[in-house]
Amino acid sequence: MHDDDQEELARRAATGDRAALERLLALIRPGVLRRCSRFLPCYQDAEEACQDVLLQVARNIGTFQGRARFTTWLHVVIANSSRQTYRSLKRRAAEQAHAAPPIDVPDARTTSVIAGSRLDLLDALERLETRRADLVPPLVLRDICQLDYREIAHHLSIPETTVRARIHQARTHIRTYLTADL
Repeated sequence: MHDDDQEELARRAATGDRAALERLLALIRPGVLRRCSRFLPCYQDAEEACQDVLLQVARNIGTFQGRARFTTWLHVVIANSSRQTYRSLKRRAAEQAHAAPPIDVPDARTTSVIAGSRLDLLDALERLETRRADLVPPLVLRDICQLDYREIAHHLSIPETTVRARIHQARTHIRTYLTADL
């Protein structure tokens, strides 16, 4: 099935076509899981975020108006859900650490460099969000979701030059956060 078919299913699902919604959810699930895995290195965490994305799509498909491509709308849902799942996991881990001593502490020698760098990036994004929340969405949409500048500008309703400037500023901040501990 092509992207155009996916777009058509999304438009039909947005009008209340339940069969189209079910087909759409089945169609997008593998890609959603793959994209959630870009954020969350642990498969179970990515699966949790994927399920949340599919639930949000099912609940909110009626808000999809077709002004932007469905895939752009979906990327935003994926990014937000993955980051929210990470925050939730981090909060749960902190609560468990206070409740009882950790049983299984990750060994830095066996932890994937890729997994560690993803978690560092999520921490850096969270830190940036507390200081300059306007810089996070363009960066996530460009560098993680891999949308082009025009799609990002359209989705965020800001000029493309502003998108480019915010991405540049965000990268500068993120680079500073990531290299501060080296």
